[in-house]
Order: sequence, then structure tokens, then C-alpha cells
Amino acid sequence: MKIESVDQLRELYGTPKEKAVRKQLSHLEGHSKRYIGLSPFVVVSTYDAAGHIDVSPRGGDPGFVSILNDRQLLIPDVKGNKRLDNLVNIIETGRIGTCFMVPGVDETLRVNGRASLTVDPDLLALYPGIRNKPISGILIDIEEVFLHCAKAFMRSRLWSTEARIERSELPTMGQMLKDQIQLDDTPETQEEMLARYRTEL
Repeated sequence: MKIESVDQLRELYGTPKEKAVRKQLSHLEGHSKRYIGLSPFVVVSTYDAAGHIDVSPRGGDPGFVSILNDRQLLIPDVKGNKRLDNLVNIIETGRIGTCFMVPGVDETLRVNGRASLTVDPDLLALYPGIRNKPISGILIDIEEVFLHCAKAFMRSRLWSTEARIERSELPTMGQMLKDQIQLDDTPETQEEMLARYRTEL
């Protein structure tokens, strides 16, 4: 049986506790700023005018996402594969959801709001140390900020060394792409791919 109404959903799950509702803020404060400052990794979610959703990872040195003020963030966008899925979505709908992570910390930080793209030289100048210079920046006007509990990371043991698998458990990225889209060329080895990535970082 499908759940097709919010009433059905609430009957199944119940209602959130007051703390879970009140933790949602409309701006950054000390703890969320500190979290973003320590985060080297954020997952970005957007959708296009037709409602198609995209989720992609972004990474850099801890604090690579700039805090412009209590209600604005800037994510640098550097050269990639030129699909531009998230950037096109932002132009079409101007909405964004993000989930920040800090290695070793099981809680995550979610920041949602409106998004736009900028090539303002003063803003892009915030990243002088990045070898692969930002082409543009994703400017987030914050609407929602809240910490997400540790349960998912505790269940997955994501940061646990015991939970890690050997990279050899999966084929190389090149081999998987070759198989998926029937390429005729010889795929890169893992070592060749990593060496190429290092020159592009």
C-alpha cells in the first residue's frame, strides 16, 4: 500500500519533538559557522524547471566554502567535466540544498536556500590559494540552517577504518564507464586516473 497523504505519513511516524522543529534556524550562528569552517566536503542538491533533481559532491581544503555573512555562503566552482548540471539547475530554479560533512564527526549540517551564480572578481578573489581557479561561484542566500543527528553515520560507520573496503573491490572508474557506455578504447588504470586528477586539481 502506498502512502499518499501527509495524514497517512503522520499516522505512521507521529510528529517531531519541539527541539527537532526549533533547531531550524534562518541564519548562521557560531556553531554552524565553525562547522562550515572545518568542513572539506559538501553535497549540493538542485533541481531544474521540469523538477529533475541533481546531487553532486564538492570538496576542498577545510573551510573552502566562504561565509560572507550570517545569511550568505559562497561555494567556488572550478573546472570539471562541463556537464554543469547543478549550475544549469540554479539558473532555471534558483534553489539549492546542501549537506556539510566533517571527517570524524557523525553530525552533519544542512543549509538550504536560494542560489545564484556569480563571477564577481572580488568574490572569486577569496580563493587565491586554489591552483584550479574558480570559474564562477554559487552564492547561497540562506533560508534554513540546522544540524542533522548522528544516527545515519553511526549506522553506516562511515568514518570507521574497520568499515572501509579495498578500492579493488570495484573496477576502476574507466572500466565502469567503458562497460556502461560500450567504449572501445582501453580504460585508464587507477594509477593513471589519479595522476591525471592530481594535475587538474
